[in-house]
Amino acid sequence: MLVFIDDSGDPGFRIEKGSSKVFVIAMIIFKDELEAEKTSVSIKELRRKLKISDYFEFKFNKANKKFRNAFIEDVRKFGFTIRAIVVKKDAIRSLRLRSYKEDFYNYIIMQVLKQSSSVKNSKLRFDKRGEKTLRNSLRVYLSRELDNKNKKVFRNLKFVDSKQNTLIQLADMVAGSIYSFYTEKDKIYLEKFKNSKRIEDIWEFK
Repeated sequence: MLVFIDDSGDPGFRIEKGSSKVFVIAMIIFKDELEAEKTSVSIKELRRKLKISDYFEFKFNKANKKFRNAFIEDVRKFGFTIRAIVVKKDAIRSLRLRSYKEDFYNYIIMQVLKQSSSVKNSKLRFDKRGEKTLRNSLRVYLSRELDNKNKKVFRNLKFVDSKQNTLIQLADMVAGSIYSFYTEKDKIYLEKFKNSKRIEDIWEFK
């Protein structure tokens, strides 16, 4: 099982200074590595169809409507499922989570994995970001909080470059679609994924 994870919004709580009111973590789950490879190849071929660079990175917030629609139409025929968590930040009462962005980020990822009983013995892939110490702290935190030694939620966890990894780009596009829906900016993109029956669960954190 391959799981690609990305977010939309930001983990900060300075709403008055521009932090998002909503934070989304999306997981793209492939039960078949061959299907994941086929999806990746199709995204690379889509770049050619759109006559853009082979190094173009699909990111929801930077893509125009044409690219968003073309991307979703291209990928939704493949065999993956989507699980996600949507956090309306006013629901977070913990002062620590509100004060430390990394703690909040790690906690929300832990929650969505904890609620995803279908994720077992998986290979987790995250967008590489931040300092190595912060990435290592996420690995240690998830191992401990998920009781990974016994429950075997994941067998390895790696951070990859989103510019080179099309399936992290897929996670970004899905997270952006969910964020756009829940902030009432544009609901059509998530509806396309819903119509193709790719959504396993979108959990609104309470």
